Amino acid sequence: MNAIFSYSQRSFSILQRLLITGLVFLGSYSISAQAATVSVSNYPLFLLSEAVTEGAPSANRLLQAGEVGHHGSVSPSDIKAIQDSKFVVWFGDKLENNLASNLKDAPNAIALFDFDAFNRHPLRDVKGKDIEGTLDPHIWSDPENAKAITRALAVIHSHANPQYKDLYQANAKKFAQKLDNEVAAFQQKSVQTNHMKPYWAYHDAYQYIEDSLNLTLIGSLSPDHHLAPKASQLRWLNEQRPNKQMCLVSPSQPAKGLLAKLQPIKTTVQAEDMSSSDDFISGWKSMAQQIYQCIS
Repeated sequence: MNAIFSYSQRSFSILQRLLITGLVFLGSYSISAQAATVSVSNYPLFLLSEAVTEGAPSANRLLQAGEVGHHGSVSPSDIKAIQDSKFVVWFGDKLENNLASNLKDAPNAIALFDFDAFNRHPLRDVKGKDIEGTLDPHIWSDPENAKAITRALAVIHSHANPQYKDLYQANAKKFAQKLDNEVAAFQQKSVQTNHMKPYWAYHDAYQYIEDSLNLTLIGSLSPDHHLAPKASQLRWLNEQRPNKQMCLVSPSQPAKGLLAKLQPIKTTVQAEDMSSSDDFISGWKSMAQQIYQCIS
């Protein structure tokens, strides 16, 4: 954990310097009278921004809850919000390809994936094997990444609204302390049980929370939650099951007929963008608790 934290701190100092350089350049970009507006792309990024701006005006959110970036459309009002914003923060086209045409070349856009400042993992196939040369984009579920994102947002919001700079910095520190406390509580549970916890995913969207909960992915039902699993994959999962009763983590409630083919099984429904929560830390804690209970 200390090594990861130190890495994140060093990487963030690089990110901060790059952000400041970019923000100085962007500061000359001419926009409308609403120059202090910051827009963020999706719901998890909005929750992290809300932690930073607590006590000050919120950022504008472009995508609705549930529209992580794989789907969902940009309305004319969203396009206007992009044009009117001082800065627009998004993850990047590897996640939010529906925003790429509007943001990739926008002079006021900041793509977090462009900065080598976060813990990253490759995508995995349905058997849990790494896919070389890919990026699993769900980086916010990693607590170290969540803290680094809030620190980056504090810098961005401070350049947009310098009158709140001290508040943004204090909020980012408070967020980090609260999240550290939650992670420590779950890691203590993992030490007490002293073994890895195997699970299945409908599709592999929970990789970044695994280390905090001592989880091991055995396999996924499908490479995409919109695609039905193949019979051969269900057979493979049943053959590989390390526990008699397995836990399936899914973004929506699976069909009863599908679950019947995987019995005995428990399920927990977890939206990958925490869209059922109003606060990032409570959303992360709820996800962690429910996955932990499902597996335990």
